[in-house]
Amino acid sequence: MFVGRYPAGRTWEEAVLVTESDSDGATPAPGGATEDADAPRRRSDYSPWNWLLIIAVLIPLLTPLYNYDKPRLFGLPLFYWLQMLFILLGVGATTIVYQLGKRRG
Repeated sequence: MFVGRYPAGRTWEEAVLVTESDSDGATPAPGGATEDADAPRRRSDYSPWNWLLIIAVLIPLLTPLYNYDKPRLFGLPLFYWLQMLFILLGVGATTIVYQLGKRRG
């Protein structure tokens, strides 16, 4: 357990209140209550493009589709070189989702 002071000589409770402060620098009331506490909060990181990431997760899980020895590429069985292509698929999907999500932003 951490014993001591948090940055700028603050206690844990003070550090939490500072990090939860509004953008104008006002500190919320004790207990974390704010004037909009009952208002539903919409997640800012939601994007329908995030569903594209499912492709990069589900396709490699379908091993019966590519659990074969032939065709070989540079001496590697289909199973192995297709795994390498799945890495590229995941990187590509992640890049697309990141770039399109960043534009919404």
